[in-house]
Amino acid sequence: MMPKQSLLICTDLDRTLIPNGAEPESPRARDYFRQLAALPTITLAYVSGRDQTLVREAIHTYDLPLPDFVLGDVGATIYTCEQWDWQAWEAWANHIAPDWNGHSRTALAALLQDFPMLHLQEASKQNTYKLSYYLNLALNHQRVIDEVQMRLSAHGIHASLIWSIDEPANTGLLDILPARASKRHAIEFLMAQQGFSLQQTVFSGDSGNDLPVLVSPIPAVLVNNASAELKREALQMSRLSGVADALYLAQGDWAGMNGHYAAGILEGIAHYHPEILAPLEFR
Repeated sequence: MMPKQSLLICTDLDRTLIPNGAEPESPRARDYFRQLAALPTITLAYVSGRDQTLVREAIHTYDLPLPDFVLGDVGATIYTCEQWDWQAWEAWANHIAPDWNGHSRTALAALLQDFPMLHLQEASKQNTYKLSYYLNLALNHQRVIDEVQMRLSAHGIHASLIWSIDEPANTGLLDILPARASKRHAIEFLMAQQGFSLQQTVFSGDSGNDLPVLVSPIPAVLVNNASAELKREALQMSRLSGVADALYLAQGDWAGMNGHYAAGILEGIAHYHPEILAPLEFR
């Protein structure tokens, strides 16, 4: 049996826990997050578009707590973490592999090579079950997504196409994954495998590839530094889906902090689970 107050914290990294956006970080916000992560009742999972090498780099660079799990490559990989010993979950790979109907990432890229608007991302940003492109923001990205989806479906490939924006680089990002490989599906798989209920889980994010989780029944936090456009879209979609109670928008002013990055994560957890934060001192 899990402790009564056990909580699975799933958080995106870039511009969510990591303060690498334009807005300022509240002093000590990450210190407080580290205190929270150190509680024996907390299980911590990083849910990121980064691969495991870049997640490790982020932990070093930003002095982040070591996670219990890493859901990397926008949900295409899951690792169990014992300190710095990370082991890939073969069960997850086996779960998502059939969606691509026997096609490799290279074969998918070949099927899409006549789409001139798609520019392959660097090799380091590709994975066995993640094919990633850059896309000019001036293009109608939804039209491109629809055309790519039609091409893949014609070859019996069930794919999830995830659109997001790299704001510092001012470019669009398109990730093609197996249909069952996304941040939401990976979190739900982790919850099922580890026995966490919806009431014992909180997700936090800031960008478009977090949207499927933000508008799901999983209790979620949208940090204050997210764009106004994403906030409006998340609110609208969550209301239409009947899960508005499972979405919290950080506002700032909680514990004297601004609601950006780690401060927003903490504010959201205080909203859903004030008892978890009670033992900690925020000064």
